[in-house]
Amino acid sequence: MRSLGRRVPHPPQLLLLLLLLIPGLQGPAAGSSGLSELKVRVRLPDGQVTEESLQADSDADCISLELHKPDGTLISFTADFKRDVKIFRALILGELEKGQSQFQALCFITRLHHNEIIPSEAMAKLRQKNPRAVRQAEEVRGLEQLRMDMAVNFTKGSWLSPHIHNVCAEAREAIYTREEDAKFWMERGVDGSIFEALPSPPADLSSLRRCRHVGDRWKPCLCHYGLNLAWYPCLLKYCHNREPSGRLSSYKCGIRSCQKSYNFDYYVPQKQLCLWDEDT
Repeated sequence: MRSLGRRVPHPPQLLLLLLLLIPGLQGPAAGSSGLSELKVRVRLPDGQVTEESLQADSDADCISLELHKPDGTLISFTADFKRDVKIFRALILGELEKGQSQFQALCFITRLHHNEIIPSEAMAKLRQKNPRAVRQAEEVRGLEQLRMDMAVNFTKGSWLSPHIHNVCAEAREAIYTREEDAKFWMERGVDGSIFEALPSPPADLSSLRRCRHVGDRWKPCLCHYGLNLAWYPCLLKYCHNREPSGRLSSYKCGIRSCQKSYNFDYYVPQKQLCLWDEDT
């Protein structure tokens, strides 16, 4: 890992009710795979409704989710099961009157743990009977606070996950991760040169003031960005059936949906790159 100098990022709920696994209730048919998309209407934490797109590629073993926030921000989430990688991307509309570009892009990359979300093969077979129904998560999972103390080199991103090149293209100078996750991936064979330590000095990010408390827009500070995944299939549900022999068998019969929020804190070389923090 090498030290990174000053980086200036460039500006870009009961749900089983109507969702069932297809085909049938016995789970996926052997050999079925491929790319699929499901669009659902979801209720956001503030009560507003938006459309969410979920895509699954069982061949590549990945899932993606995308939704628009009421303020115009585009949030996307990608789960790469092959590489144990999660990618969060935010495309935030800029404030032109404050000297910002049309939009600013951010990418946050963290380790994907088992049982965080249903497998891509199961996601690819999700269908809904009533597309106009508004979905609300059955379970609200705890807020996750993440201190992003490393940066990811975009040009080497494919070494970590082939999805970084497309998902984070607009955020090539603003791709962040955590040292603990970088160590995990390096133990699995990822070349450490893809990760870059955030600027030093200051060596300790905790010594930085949060951007909302910094008056000078051109001074470094600790930026805060929060995002919410309002609805996603987090667990498979299993039903039980007693066979003629008396043996009890189980089969997939639906999904459980979750909502989860994330807070990211990370270094920026100037407050100008974190003006939304003034309003949070």
